[in-house]
Amino acid sequence: MITMEMLGKDRRMYLRDKLSLHEITKRTGLSRNTIRKWLRMPEEPAPPTYQRAASAGKRSTFYATLEQALQADSHRPKPDRRTARALVHAN
Repeated sequence: MITMEMLGKDRRMYLRDKLSLHEITKRTGLSRNTIRKWLRMPEEPAPPTYQRAASAGKRSTFYATLEQALQADSHRPKPDRRTARALVHAN
C-alpha cells in the first residue's frame, strides 16, 4: 500500500538528493520497479474511481414477502411468532 509519506520520501531522494534508483532501493528496501512506478505517478494521485455495481442479493426476491411476514409477526404474542428459519422456509 502506498503511503504518502513513503512516496514523498522517495521523490525527495530522487529529485532533491539526486540519488539513483539503485541507491533508493538499498535505503528503502523497496524494489526498483516500485520506485520507478511511484516516480512516474503524477504529483497528486487521483482517487480510485472503481465502484462496485449494486447487485441483487439472494434475499432480494423474497424481501417484500419477508417484510410483510415480519410486520404481521410483530403484532402477535411472542410465543406465537415465527422463527427466522420458519419464515425462510415458508417462502
